[in-house]
Amino acid sequence: MITAKRPVPRYDFKAFGEAIKTARKGRKESRKKVCDEMYISPRYLANIENKGQHPSLQIFFELMLRYNISVDQFLLEQPVGKNTQRRQLDALLDDMSDTGIRIVTATAREIAEVEGEGQ
Repeated sequence: MITAKRPVPRYDFKAFGEAIKTARKGRKESRKKVCDEMYISPRYLANIENKGQHPSLQIFFELMLRYNISVDQFLLEQPVGKNTQRRQLDALLDDMSDTGIRIVTATAREIAEVEGEGQ
């Protein structure tokens, strides 16, 4: 008995690939460096970044963690957690000195006040 494969639209990973590429370049990491550290081929990563190739679940997970990418933003219609920008900012804040934190906090308060006045 031959059963037909259930028709399922393939998820488009292009936006995820673009986010990975942007985050990698933002860290000034070469594709070769990332591939050497993750034990994957540069062509595989290039196809994920540029063509939306479906990564294996393991590579998807590792890239998501490496670059603080919010999976919610790509897989859910209404994300429930922090978006990618907030995750990446959190990672930067984790490595910042107390002085840096005070500067960022003061800046964020000023911006919030200005944006609050504009409403």
